[in-house]
This record gives sequence, C-alpha cells and structure tokens, in this order.
Amino acid sequence: MASFVDRVVLHVSGGTGGHGCVSVHREKFKPLGGPDGGNGGDGGNVILRVDHQTTTLLDYHHAPHRHATNGGNGMGDWRGGKSGETLVLSVPDGTVVKTKDGEVLADLVGEGTEFVAAAGGQGGLGNAALSSQKRKAPGFALLGIPGDERDVVLELKSIADIALVGFPSAGKSSLIAAMSAARPKIADYPFTTLVPNLGVVEAGSTRFTIADVPGLIEGASEGKGLGHHFLRHVERCAALVHVLDCAALETDRDPLNDLAIIERELEKYAVDMSFAGPAGDVVPLNERPRLIALNKVDVPDGKDMAGFVRPELESRGYRVFEVSASSHEGLRQLGFAMAEIVEAARKAVATAPPVVAPPVLRPRGVNAASFRIRNEEKDALPLFRVLGEKPERWVKQTDFTNDEAVGFLADRLAKLGVEEQLFKSGAKPGDTVVIGEGDGVVFDWEPTMMGGAELLAGPRGSDLRLAEYIRPTREQKREEYQERKDAKAAARAELEADRKAGIWTESVQNRKQPAPAQQEADAESQS
Repeated sequence: MASFVDRVVLHVSGGTGGHGCVSVHREKFKPLGGPDGGNGGDGGNVILRVDHQTTTLLDYHHAPHRHATNGGNGMGDWRGGKSGETLVLSVPDGTVVKTKDGEVLADLVGEGTEFVAAAGGQGGLGNAALSSQKRKAPGFALLGIPGDERDVVLELKSIADIALVGFPSAGKSSLIAAMSAARPKIADYPFTTLVPNLGVVEAGSTRFTIADVPGLIEGASEGKGLGHHFLRHVERCAALVHVLDCAALETDRDPLNDLAIIERELEKYAVDMSFAGPAGDVVPLNERPRLIALNKVDVPDGKDMAGFVRPELESRGYRVFEVSASSHEGLRQLGFAMAEIVEAARKAVATAPPVVAPPVLRPRGVNAASFRIRNEEKDALPLFRVLGEKPERWVKQTDFTNDEAVGFLADRLAKLGVEEQLFKSGAKPGDTVVIGEGDGVVFDWEPTMMGGAELLAGPRGSDLRLAEYIRPTREQKREEYQERKDAKAAARAELEADRKAGIWTESVQNRKQPAPAQQEADAESQS
C-alpha cells in the first residue's frame, strides 16, 4: 500500500450556480405586486492551499475526485440563494500544479499560498432582476451555470538546498541521519530507499536542508529504477553532492565510473521551466555547484580507494571530502562546505534585481466582436457554428421549456449582432445553427426571430413569435368566408324576426312602450 505519493491527477469541479426564481408578489389588497423572484447563489470554488502540516499527496491518490458545493436556488420575496462553500484542499509546500499537457499553472511555495483550481458557476438571475420598463413582469428566470471542471496534475517537489545523488546503498540516507535529526530507514544489507528523505543541517549560523534521490542508476532517464522519477525533488537545490561508495561490494564498480554514470543521467534530465532564475534561464542539474563525498572511509578498503581516486577528482576541479557516516569523519568539513554554497546562492537571489514585466495594455476595439461564426458542413448540408463567451454562457442560462425565456435569448443574440452576422455569413432560413463547440445547442435558424419580445402582448411565460402558425389554404379561406357569410345572414334573419314580433325596433321611444300584444293582455286583465 502506498504511503508516499508525490504525483497525482486530481479531478476538480466547481459548484454549479443556483437557478433564479420566478415569483409574483401577492398580499392583501395587492394581488399583483410585481415580480419578486430572487437570484440564485454562486457555486463554490476549489482552492489549493499550502499547509505545512501536509507532507504528501496521499489523500488525493485515494480520493482524486473533488467537487465544491452548489449554490442555492433563488426564492420568492426577493430572497437570494445561498452561495456554495469554497472547498479548500491542503497541499504540501513545493507543490507544482500542471495540466495534463505539462503546462505549469502554479508553483505553490510558502505557507498559505493559494491557487483557484476550479471556479464556481455563476448563479442565475430571478425575474425581479430581469424586469424592465417594457418587460414589467417576466415569466421566466435564468438558470445557474455549471462550475469549471478540469483535470490537474499535482507534483510535489521538495524544497531542499543540497541534493545528495549517488548509486543505491552508497550511504546517502546514512549521511542524512548522521548530519541531521532525520531518521530514515537504514539497514546493513543492500536495498534502495523508496521515499525521498529530507534533513535539516546546521553549520555555524547557517541552517539548510538536504535531500537524497533514491535509486538513481544507469538508464534512469529511460525509465529504469526510481531515481529519475524522484529527481523532481531536487530541482530547487542550489548544489549537488555526489556520494560515492568507496567500499562497494560489486567488483565491476568504482567511484570514478559511478560518477560518470550519474553525471550522464543528470545531463539527460530536463529541469522544469517553472524554476527559471531572475533572468529567465534554467540551470541544468549537472551545471550547478557540485561536491564529492567519498563515503565509507572507515572501512580499510574504502580508505585505500578514497586515497587512490582523490587526486583524479581534484584534477577535474571537484572539491573532495573523505567522510564516514558511521564514524562521522569529515562530516563537519562537508557541512561547512555545503553551508558556504548555500549562503552564496541565497545572497545571489537576494541581490538579484527583480525582473518586472512591463504592463501591456490591450484596450478592446470599439467594433471588436465578442463572438465569431464558423462555417461548417454536416451531412452535405451547411452548418453555422456560433462561438463566443457570451453566446455560450447565455445558452447555459436559458430554460428552453419556457417560450418567453427562449424569446429573451433571441433578443440578446439579435442585440449582440448574431442575426446580422449570420446573414453576412450566407445563412438562409432553415439552415442549421449551433451555439458552442461539440453538440452545443442546435436549432433551425429563422430570420424572423428578431428582437422586440418585450413589445409583444401575451401571458407570462409565452412568446407569440414561438407560437405555432399554419398558413391556411385557399379552400380553407373560402370555407371560413362562407361560414362568416352564413353567420351574418342568420344573425340578420333573427333580428328581423324579433323586429316583426315587436321585440326590437329602431325607435328608442317605441322600445320603452310595451308591445301591442302586451297592451291587449293588460286591457283584458283590467276589465
């Protein structure tokens, strides 16, 4: 079971924004008090934050999917939805955030450093926020937008000043244990460390950290062993210390040959561009200051081997130290040499003038379009794809089960100039138009879908432009005309019969007097 993980692929997604509310205010003696639907809350963000108490990425290895809280929906009486809670993910100091393609997004160094890995979605507006002088009581609201969703690669790169490199069982872990308070696993049999070890060393008034690279062997750059995989932990180091085994058990190994092999492997390793210096350059590992530690001189054969190879190494320009992790011989001199290099590197960083990129102002053009139309073809038929941040966001906010909301979308697109641009692109009525990449939102374009829905009368939630209209045929028009003529003739005949019966006359005075039949009935009743 893995106990140390320094690289994971994290799937993060921000919270979805809450939907806006459609509501009309009602109270006693005021049945229609206007729209009072509240806005939806924004979705929560996913934030990566450096925490000194976190030392590994193991938690994200077991649970790589992380999702922030969604925003609450709006409610009536102008009540807005609750915003989603921010999801904070703790990462170790020195974590580098990349895309799957290797692009560096953030280098998280320092306690409390944060990076927004996935932003939450925007909440939708309620009908109260959508009301205007012409659209006083909207019967629709905008939907919440889904949050960002992407995969990021987290790589842990330990912050060490000095890196110990060498073959397995050369004594790197023993040196760290002898020079610091770190207690890595050490045994008297050949094995390789599976976890990079860190130790804090004090030499005089200088305090610095040292780290080892486990299992660096020949062919590591081609995937052999674990050393090339763990070299990322020493990319931030100021200097390298080659730990050479002077008492190797293998007869085909010697310190000079081991040094040549390790140097070739370091030369093949490409340092991440995120660790560029103040001038923008990256110093390869094999070009950084290097020291030689001839280890295991407490063994007689090791002492003899160190005396044999030391003149050759010094002739090449290396500073050589004969050390023993067991007897602590030479460790003090080695520690002060490390501190000297670290102090020089820190002074160079402190005195280097900061490189500040001049701000580049790029004002948006007056007639710059916020969208573009791409002509495509599907099934031998023309297809027009509308791409842009605004149209794609408006489509996500639209409730396509509400005709008035669809009409509002048509108004926004027309005001943005999509209709006009489709005409210029050669679109004809009935052509397929897609908004967004991929499948997107597909509809058959009708140029009659122009702006002005707020000027059309109709019940809330409806749009007369979307009402189904079937043009009558000539025969249907004749039948409707004949039905109207027959209805008029029947009405005239009924009025004429009422007039002859004395029920209706054109004289107002006669209308007030009773009919002749009624006068005779009244006379008989009086006699």
